[in-house]
Amino acid sequence: MKLVVTTPTGNVGSHVTRILIQAGLRPTLLVRDAGRLAPEIRDRADVVEGDQLRADDVVRATEGADALYWVNPPTGAEDPLAAHAQLGEIAAKAVTDNSIPRVVFQSSVGAELRSGAGEIDGLAATEQALDGTGAAVLHLRCGLFFTNLLLDPVGLQEGVLRVTWPVDLPLPWVDPRDIAEVAAARLLAGDWSGREVQAVHGPEDLTYEQVAATVAEATGRPLRAEQIPDDAMREGLRAVGMTEAQVQALVGMSIGLREGFTPESPRSFTTTTPTTLGAWAYANLRVDRADA
Repeated sequence: MKLVVTTPTGNVGSHVTRILIQAGLRPTLLVRDAGRLAPEIRDRADVVEGDQLRADDVVRATEGADALYWVNPPTGAEDPLAAHAQLGEIAAKAVTDNSIPRVVFQSSVGAELRSGAGEIDGLAATEQALDGTGAAVLHLRCGLFFTNLLLDPVGLQEGVLRVTWPVDLPLPWVDPRDIAEVAAARLLAGDWSGREVQAVHGPEDLTYEQVAATVAEATGRPLRAEQIPDDAMREGLRAVGMTEAQVQALVGMSIGLREGFTPESPRSFTTTTPTTLGAWAYANLRVDRADA
């Protein structure tokens, strides 16, 4: 069985790769730089160097595939939504040209809105492109990643999480490793068809106030959440060199989901995953107090 994994060095893709190898398979990994893969991974996988933004590379890597795990990678494009649209078209072309029967796509909570949710709209466009291929497609609608907290090391150091979300709004938070387990299970299963949506909501919905309190308890360092105005966030993003389209894509996610939004897939046994934020934070954010 040929299973192709994109972003095999990513927060989720790296775990998908490891699970497939541990399951006894030799996955095909599409990666821009094979040197980023650990030697023990390279030895147990078929590695294809290529760029997901080049259709020929993707078609070449997925030839003969029985299933594809597709992630829209960060591109740094000046217009993130245009990049997502391009990636969706390339993925759909590879699926169609190579008659790939099954695709698992890493999407996001909020993609069901189709518009008005910032960068998530790009994932919605990719969902629609894949739906048009006629292949069996599973869209994983994931909650906020625990690893998003690593994107703000200054805030963690200062003890303040500055967000544009209401700090008392419950949101689904999930460990990327748990997403990988769901993805790998579906890639290994060969008895599903049609279009499906599988939400991956983590163990519980958390407000940013609860996130800050949980991380503070796990790390032994004070942390609080603070909502800032959208314009203040925009100014901060522009100050670090982001384009206007990049700024609007990021800020637009919270604008689109913070008022009146309810996920299409409710929390249930199948959407709930086990790893708690506290356990993840203790393992990934705690600094030995003697070294602090």
